[in-house]
Amino acid sequence: MFSYRHAFHAGNHADVLKHIVLLAVMRYMTQKDTALNVFDTHAGAGLYRLDGDFAKTSAEAAEGFLKLVASKAEQPFAPAIQDYIEMVAGFNAGGTWSVYPGSPFIIQSLLHGRDKLKLFELHPTDTKTLTANIAQLEAGRQVTILREDGFEGLKKFLPPPSRRALVLCDPSYELKNDYARVQAMVVDAMQRFPTGTYAVWYPIIPRPEAHDVPKKLKTLANKYGKSWLGATLTVKNSKLTQDAEGEVVRPGLPASGMFLINPPHTLKALLKDALPQLVKALGQDQHAAFTLESGG
Repeated sequence: MFSYRHAFHAGNHADVLKHIVLLAVMRYMTQKDTALNVFDTHAGAGLYRLDGDFAKTSAEAAEGFLKLVASKAEQPFAPAIQDYIEMVAGFNAGGTWSVYPGSPFIIQSLLHGRDKLKLFELHPTDTKTLTANIAQLEAGRQVTILREDGFEGLKKFLPPPSRRALVLCDPSYELKNDYARVQAMVVDAMQRFPTGTYAVWYPIIPRPEAHDVPKKLKTLANKYGKSWLGATLTVKNSKLTQDAEGEVVRPGLPASGMFLINPPHTLKALLKDALPQLVKALGQDQHAAFTLESGG
């Protein structure tokens, strides 16, 4: 259902939501002097060409990031959206939008001296590309690439020495058991390091496992007495349709969500301003909507 290679999906509406949230969280967590450890369990290639073959094949960025920057807002973009657009602009020259930074480059761009970033990636081609891309940064020991299963590899690093960490978990969910593995990973991580900040991306599709992700993570957060935040962005209807020849047309990914445990206290207000604008800019039909809830 989902191509494992993120290059097909770079800059789509799910990336827009995920990276706006990620950037806002990183802005907050890098304010302190204490070293921050960041873990990206499914790093991908790190940088993507929006004018490359993969992106052109799917054209998902055209309905995501590129649509957002081309939209004519009635009022200025909310701060979280503007920050995100300016961050992506920093990877492009001359007012073009040919390069899109994945999570590793967004994270690394905000790290300070003692902060550390560990990137997990299993796909051999993506690992090779990620290694080459990261090498351009000349970040030295600040960034470590591990060709490992991020679900399992995370365990040996928790708790981190500085007792400050952000874990981003955004698998492709191409494998059905990814849903259960996400939950198991967060359960294990919370036992090892209950004060860490955990950010989980998930697709919203007509599948019970997908709908269970935020429910089970909410239960887990409440069990540990931790604060949580859930945000979703829907851009279109999820129902199958038929074309003029009677062939079934699949809608692609209609919606996605971010669920955070121990989120920054500033995040909800930022998203409250940003999400309505994302619905207006990226919505494809009357089903476009957002949700934003928190607790703990």
